[in-house]
Amino acid sequence: MKTILAGLLAIVTLGWGWDLLYGPGPSGSSVLWTMRQQGLYLTGLYSIALMSLSMLLATRPAWLERPLGGMDRVYRLHKWSGILAIGFAAAHWLLEMSDDVLKATIGRAGRLPKEHYSAWFDALRHFGKDMGEWAIYAALAMLVLTLWKRFPYQIWRTLHRIMPAIYLTLAFHAAVLAPPGYWLQPVGLLLALLLTAGAISSALSLTGRIGQRRQVSGTVVSVCNSFTDITAVQCRLAPGWKGHRPGQFAFVTFNRSEGAHPFTIASADRGDRNITLQIKGLGDYTRGLAQRLQPGQAVSVEGPYGRFDLARRNPQAQQIWIAGGIGITPFLAWLESLQDQSDAAPAADLHYCTRDRASDSMIPKLEALCAALPGIRLHVHDARQGQLLTSEKLHALHAGAKRAEVWFCGPQGLADSIKEGLQRTFRSRLRFHQEAFEMR
Repeated sequence: MKTILAGLLAIVTLGWGWDLLYGPGPSGSSVLWTMRQQGLYLTGLYSIALMSLSMLLATRPAWLERPLGGMDRVYRLHKWSGILAIGFAAAHWLLEMSDDVLKATIGRAGRLPKEHYSAWFDALRHFGKDMGEWAIYAALAMLVLTLWKRFPYQIWRTLHRIMPAIYLTLAFHAAVLAPPGYWLQPVGLLLALLLTAGAISSALSLTGRIGQRRQVSGTVVSVCNSFTDITAVQCRLAPGWKGHRPGQFAFVTFNRSEGAHPFTIASADRGDRNITLQIKGLGDYTRGLAQRLQPGQAVSVEGPYGRFDLARRNPQAQQIWIAGGIGITPFLAWLESLQDQSDAAPAADLHYCTRDRASDSMIPKLEALCAALPGIRLHVHDARQGQLLTSEKLHALHAGAKRAEVWFCGPQGLADSIKEGLQRTFRSRLRFHQEAFEMR
């Protein structure tokens, strides 16, 4: 992620620098006024480039899953490119406001001369400037709500739908206020490509066409609330469903007003277009899902997405599978897919972390699935009994492994502590796979 963001900013910097060196520059201006002006241009270019990238990634481009490592990482890049874009937009606004400060400290002498345009284009530029300022205020407010995790998700999600409109306003601002000389330089070509990609992506979002080609309709077959705070939902999908690989997830819509939510598919693909979702009650929407869903109810599923794929494992490495709570769902799909090919199943240690083994109805299913796979060793860690999983325990169990590969799905805090400890032990001999999916 850092490489992509740094690469984009480097390309933008090169385009800006080319214009600075070879483009027609103003003469007779002071250093401070020139620095302010070029700072305005550069922060504006950074902001609109990152925001264009964020808008493109919001369309859920499946073709980027392989190079980026999964849709979860696509969304993480979308999130951070948006945050950085708004940060640079704030810097751009502050530089614009510095005009009065410079006038008060060094005066107007050496100020860059104003460009002269036709009356109608001058009016268009003033309009674009005003609209851009209000759009920056709206984007900053959206950033605050995004980072404030206690703000209700459903309200945030509704407000987040206006981001394409905010982007289009800022794209208009960038297009009309860019120096005319830019359009004859490489930076102008780059800006045009970014604005075009961002505008098309915004149009797809505003018209509700994101992921449309990967959507299929279906019907809820059964709803079971037998597990503690977990609802098992089985759906039968239309013939357009192309199947899924164990460990993948999908965006599922049970109610259009609620919109799509990402859920891991907890069952193997049997070719019958049936999928099972294990949904934990984590928020207002998911907690009441069992009461709202009925067999026969319509459902829309978009996907599948994700690269948490058993087929990607390294057969030469010690397999360590770790699940925390509802993070067991991709492993359920893995285990189910191996039932008919137990001889080909890899040797692996599956660590399941639960709050209370006695009341966890998921464990009998896990034990039954693992019993048919001799190579899979199940370890249940009961937090209520003080049986917490640590990197020290994992190292003691796998100290003899030349190479280790961890597949993790669960709470971020547990992932961080285990990963940090194992990296100190295995160093370059460790590969750590983790679903990093976050909608916010």
